[in-house]
Amino acid sequence: MNLFCICRLVKSAKFAKKIQMQQITNTIVMIRPVNFRMNEQTAVNNYYQKKLDDVLPATVQAKALKEFDDFVAKLRGVGVEVIVIEDTLNPNTPDAIFPNNWISFHQDGTVAIYPMFAENRRQERRDDILDVLEEKGFVIENVVDYTTAEEEEVFLEGTGSLLLDRVHKNAYCALSPRADEDLFIEFCEDFEYTPFPFVANQTVNGERMAIYHTNVMMALAEDFTVVCLQSIDDKIERKQLIKQLKEDGKEIINITEQQVINFAGNMLQVIGSNNQRYTVMSAAADAILTQDQRTIIENSSIILSSSLETIEAYGGGSARCMMAEVFLPR
Repeated sequence: MNLFCICRLVKSAKFAKKIQMQQITNTIVMIRPVNFRMNEQTAVNNYYQKKLDDVLPATVQAKALKEFDDFVAKLRGVGVEVIVIEDTLNPNTPDAIFPNNWISFHQDGTVAIYPMFAENRRQERRDDILDVLEEKGFVIENVVDYTTAEEEEVFLEGTGSLLLDRVHKNAYCALSPRADEDLFIEFCEDFEYTPFPFVANQTVNGERMAIYHTNVMMALAEDFTVVCLQSIDDKIERKQLIKQLKEDGKEIINITEQQVINFAGNMLQVIGSNNQRYTVMSAAADAILTQDQRTIIENSSIILSSSLETIEAYGGGSARCMMAEVFLPR
């Protein structure tokens, strides 16, 4: 099934059936790395990437693989359904461990495929992953493919760029070289979301620079949101965001830029056994939360964290980036 050649199926991604929308899911796809390393093509605007001393590539891969396997074991241990797909040596895809940037799965049976900033990341897109999901009983009705935008150097990197409030049908996007505003609006029209674009910055060598992905500085759970408000320099945009989140009943956990650097914004709420909610993050994120912040999260979920030190340093992404949520019907 070569679904990617189906170029942008009718813009009737207004295929919304009358279904009860869910914000979180029990099922995620994760890609097990075979050649993880620092990607020089993404480092140009991902300021969280850094090398740890002079470590051999084989050592980096081995450490990342252990972190990945330990993380998967923890998720499965609490009843999260993790579909692990093995990465391939060829093509060489050092960032394949972050699948949420090129694909998203939706409750009406739609799959969206996204345009990627780094050329070597475009090779991560694999239609055999859709075959695996169908073999497991998931139903794929439509594929909406935005990848032709790459020809015009226009990008929108999946749920790295898009934060979706699936219940209230609101979409949040921190604009950056990896998140084009026009394409964001087009996505919202196709999937019937109300768009809320804004600019989020971080300080890099004394300058304010755009944060490369929204999900680094913001996370949406069922009852709360984690967001770095000080990264939104425009006061009007900041107020509008706060207003909308409060209207949707989200308790706001405001994190600092230092907490963002430690990936406290890069978390995801999932469902485990017995319908228990878990808020998943890295050990670094867990360690830097204040007690007040932890209390809000723990009012509705259990914190589940895992050490991702190597993946965070070399990849510049963390726990949330590693998980592509599956909302497809069965």
